[in-house]
Amino acid sequence: MTERTAAARAHANIAFIKYWGNRDHELRLPMNPSLSMNLDGLYAETMVTWGDKLNADTLTLNGDTIYGEGLRRVSKHLDALRKRLGLRDFARVVSANNFPTGAGIASSAAAFAALSAAGVAAAGANVSERELTTFARLGSGSASRSVPTGFVEWHEGNSHETSYAESIAAPDYWGLVDVIAVISAAHKPVGSTAGHRSAETSDLQTARVAGAAERLAICKAAILSRNFVAFAEIVEHDSNLMHAVMMTSRPPLFYWLPPTLAIMALVRQWRADGLRVCYTLDAGANVHCICVREDADEVSRRLRTLSEVIDVRIAAPGTGASIINSSSVA
Repeated sequence: MTERTAAARAHANIAFIKYWGNRDHELRLPMNPSLSMNLDGLYAETMVTWGDKLNADTLTLNGDTIYGEGLRRVSKHLDALRKRLGLRDFARVVSANNFPTGAGIASSAAAFAALSAAGVAAAGANVSERELTTFARLGSGSASRSVPTGFVEWHEGNSHETSYAESIAAPDYWGLVDVIAVISAAHKPVGSTAGHRSAETSDLQTARVAGAAERLAICKAAILSRNFVAFAEIVEHDSNLMHAVMMTSRPPLFYWLPPTLAIMALVRQWRADGLRVCYTLDAGANVHCICVREDADEVSRRLRTLSEVIDVRIAAPGTGASIINSSSVA
């Protein structure tokens, strides 16, 4: 019996210019380009073992054995890796996050980026970072952005090969910090995969997509010039547009909770009072308060005074997916 094992770590990411809706659901080709920052300290670690005596793929997530749709999604992803790498073996996958799963903190992005990196490494294969981002995308669109380091742009493309992600700036390029106000650790009732399919039912989606490239250019320029005023305005605007699409889809998706709205209003007031902070939200109720490093402690302190906030997580820009160990046993 031969077993080949590798483990990888990949970070969650927070999108400044959002991905919502696919032009090709099977390949997860997005309707528009997006821009994000990896989150240091918020990660998934995934170990993949290919074994010629395994008779099926298995999945353990956060200590629980997973069956049903969760396992089918991972097996489908492994099928893509098997096809590309010329493998016939099944795999044993063990994964864990150090942050809430399915609560709007990009757990699937971290998990599928780590799964892709570990799967390739365990097979002893070498693929470029660009190609690895395309494979991560097949499991979860935003996972493509968790493969490169730091600040990352995901090109929408029009094929599997042309929809890829790349770093636009290293983690230490700009001292931004994501101070996450966790108001719910519950798994969201409608996942992102279903949400992407519903986006096309919103009358607002066409307009959101039409302006995405321009918003990305503004946001990218703001990051590269470290212009927080311009950055804050475009990031909040883009987040609001995505949630407007969600709310006007059929059926509508309401990820916000009452405390979400309260924190969003507070963040805008804090910025008006001089704190360099803005908000953005993924598909969940938790609020990502993006600020400059010098104001992070004060933003965190204020959030912790709010009774609705059950936890505050702080993340600076993070690195890309990395292999943390590998081995082969005959």
